Amino acid sequence: MRDGYVHELRRLVGPRPLILVGAGVILQDREGAILLQRRSDDGLWGLPGGIMEPGESLEETARRELREEVGLEAGRLALWQVFSGGEMHHLYPNGDEVHFVTAVFVGAAPPQAPRADLVESVEARFFPLHGLPGALGLDRVPIREFCRSQAR
Repeated sequence: MRDGYVHELRRLVGPRPLILVGAGVILQDREGAILLQRRSDDGLWGLPGGIMEPGESLEETARRELREEVGLEAGRLALWQVFSGGEMHHLYPNGDEVHFVTAVFVGAAPPQAPRADLVESVEARFFPLHGLPGALGLDRVPIREFCRSQAR
């Protein structure tokens, strides 16, 4: 997690469990493949996304995180689904514990290629729904549900 709101909370409460609200983005290319990023902090693949900052809407969070993590500006985004519950619990290597409530938006990929030279990503690319990487992080829940929804 980057500096900002969450770090301010952590200074007050330490590693105790926090409920954090965030947003992620599923971008699909013309062939239906989805954009995933390999994170620099844990090396796992996931959706571009992150924690809402005070004063932001969920869509603003999704757009900011997409820009920060893979250097893309999205066109139209539609709220797809909200995820919460036991599968959205995460314990970071440093002992910080969180329960995420994550809104996932979907949209079409813009024509430019994603960047992976940004702080939070070491790689970003499109994967076909039947060829996803095995090392999925916390976003495995929305990714799995999206793949199921597309198979119907």
